[in-house]
Amino acid sequence: MATAYTTDSRFARHTLPNHPEHAGRLHAIAHAVTESGLLERLVWVEPRYAAPDDLLAVHSSAYLARLEATRGHSLVMLDADTYATGESYDIARLAAGAVLAITDAVLGGDATNGLAAVRPPGHHATPNRAMGFCLLNNVAVAARYAQRQHGIERVAIVDFDVHHGNGTQDVFYGTPSVLYISTHQSPLYPGTGAVSEVGEGAGVGFTVNIPLPPGVGDAGYGAAFERIVIPALRRFQPEVIFLSAGFDAHWADPLAQMALSLAGYDSIVRRLVEQAAELCQGRVVAVLEGGYHLDALAYGWTNSIRAFLGDEGCDDPLGPARATERDIDTVLSRIQAIHRLP
Repeated sequence: MATAYTTDSRFARHTLPNHPEHAGRLHAIAHAVTESGLLERLVWVEPRYAAPDDLLAVHSSAYLARLEATRGHSLVMLDADTYATGESYDIARLAAGAVLAITDAVLGGDATNGLAAVRPPGHHATPNRAMGFCLLNNVAVAARYAQRQHGIERVAIVDFDVHHGNGTQDVFYGTPSVLYISTHQSPLYPGTGAVSEVGEGAGVGFTVNIPLPPGVGDAGYGAAFERIVIPALRRFQPEVIFLSAGFDAHWADPLAQMALSLAGYDSIVRRLVEQAAELCQGRVVAVLEGGYHLDALAYGWTNSIRAFLGDEGCDDPLGPARATERDIDTVLSRIQAIHRLP
């Protein structure tokens, strides 16, 4: 099993001191990956800038023009939470292009699977708007690219960031060729991702939202994956799976109130790697989204690399959450009924 990997030190040029989404997030990952000795076992993929046509497959020309207009400015607040500096648009293009490069490696047969440690993150970016720290929707751009350039007919996106990926949902809401599945805390920013949001038109049934109350941890997430995520993937039969990999559902994360441990995250990722092996020749691409406790983020990412490589074991120095989990059987049963899952 060959695992492709990409990242770039230039991603650090997009940063804002005291903002949760800062360059230190990627520094923590880079340090952990280097210290783990994993880097030399990965197939290195050189990132590139996404081409205009790649971005226009997801984002409007008017929106891209607004982003381009931030070039050269020291700081532009695109909304209350989302910033751009003078280089941010080009760095976002590099992040999206890095995911395309990994997609080429996996779908072109140079690797079985791959991971892209990129920033800024992407899953909140809509076709027409930056929001939630996100400028360009990296996973959506890659999914459209896989279909356009590699002839892929069925793409699955599994988003386990603690926040709902409203931007990704918006892009594919009417599309039956892309299955979007999201586990997320609710209520929480951005306030979307209700069980009733299932797609529209030809896309009805191809958006699967799993909103979870605060305090759900390893047992609840495990049940959500076994009862909803895995059956939905098996029914859809994707040719490639993209992961919006956010590590902010960890119990120590400062921006949410979930209770996943690193061991719980490891179990989720391993189940998805197993499903990729069963359904689509192992082809799964993980793309970094959120995660704001630096240790949880760094260990979560290196554990994911081990899972992609097929290594056993999980590093969890932070341990389990101490609170008792909430029962979510009623929520899961409702979602199973809505989507007619066994």
